[in-house]
Amino acid sequence: MNPIPIVRTPAALREKVSQARSTGARIALTPTMGALHRGHLSLVEIAGARAEFTIASVFVNPLQFAPSEDFAAYPRNEAHDVAQLASAGCHCVYAPTVEAIYPAGFSTTINVAGVSAALEGGVRPSHFSGVATVVAKLLIQTNPHVAIFGEKDYQQLLVIRRLAIDLDLSTEVVAAPIVREADGLALSSRNSYLTDQQRQIAPALHRTLVWAAEDLSKGAAVAETEAEGTGRLRDAGFDNVDYFEARDPLDLGRMGPGPLARPARLLAAARLGRTRLIDNLACESPRA
Repeated sequence: MNPIPIVRTPAALREKVSQARSTGARIALTPTMGALHRGHLSLVEIAGARAEFTIASVFVNPLQFAPSEDFAAYPRNEAHDVAQLASAGCHCVYAPTVEAIYPAGFSTTINVAGVSAALEGGVRPSHFSGVATVVAKLLIQTNPHVAIFGEKDYQQLLVIRRLAIDLDLSTEVVAAPIVREADGLALSSRNSYLTDQQRQIAPALHRTLVWAAEDLSKGAAVAETEAEGTGRLRDAGFDNVDYFEARDPLDLGRMGPGPLARPARLLAAARLGRTRLIDNLACESPRA
């Protein structure tokens, strides 16, 4: 396996992109925060199917962490990540320092109103501003034809799509399906925080979403299903449920308390000890 180049600065990144573009290659970007797993690698594989030159960024973005969150403890292992990316066929790793992304005097942030306000935005008020700012910088620095984002972070996906539209970015934002363990748990770098006992509880998040999607597709009232889903998670052993809601799949608007009149997206976030898990699932409306 040939060594994969690692670039650390926007200038070095742009040089690599320019070289690839000079050959007529399409460029794909997969932004990550490292601590890579099979879910991340599936994004790289999708990128490789859509472009001849694939770049993965590895950057733990301080701007999207609140002071009380796990920025310092977030798992980091660059050598492992680079080896994984090389095995997945990635052509270049962009691993900038914090100073390269946010140089002295940096003072601009991006807020994507509307779609960022509820759910994660309600629990983590500064989170999506940090996400939007760093993703905008990565897209501007790379100028890829396509960028791949996972559906596990469904609200983030919608925020980035809105960002790309509003800022007239030419990059196509592509959604990649959630990759799960055999018991349904969505892959996440933070799963490594789970104790053995918590790991046994964690799959109940996906099971409850599956139950709720089936319940709603049979004509159950949204408000009742949301309340019962929250209760089921607490009964399963989750310490707290931040939200368990059916939302519009395009703008995350509320669906109304009665039976669904159109397809929805079920989104949930719940906590086990210091680990916060999120997941989501598409939900069909009742058949006529």
